Amino acid sequence: MNNRTPPRIEFLQGTLDVLILRTLRPGPQHGHAIAKHIQRTSEDLLQVETGSLYPALHRLEARGWVAASWEISDKGKRARFYHLTPSGRKQLATQQSQWEAFSRAMGLILNPAEQEAK
Repeated sequence: MNNRTPPRIEFLQGTLDVLILRTLRPGPQHGHAIAKHIQRTSEDLLQVETGSLYPALHRLEARGWVAASWEISDKGKRARFYHLTPSGRKQLATQQSQWEAFSRAMGLILNPAEQEAK
């Protein structure tokens, strides 16, 4: 691994919602942990700012895809933990399928030589 900081990538419309839903699939997390997980898992290419994260969490909660409760974090502080609802799990499956199809289509267009070689 090199010491260069990788360039940050801007989020496409709707991307943050699916990233949050996917991050919550294994279990409840508080906002800071969600942002750190996305950053770490993307190898620091994606950074979720507080000004984007919490409005997205509130939007997902309003749609019934996540629910929240106040709990004590592993650092002993009171924090709002978010978890997927059954509706959120269905939405994640739908969005994940759509993103996989979109990604495949983009790959076909951006890398036509791979298709032409077949």
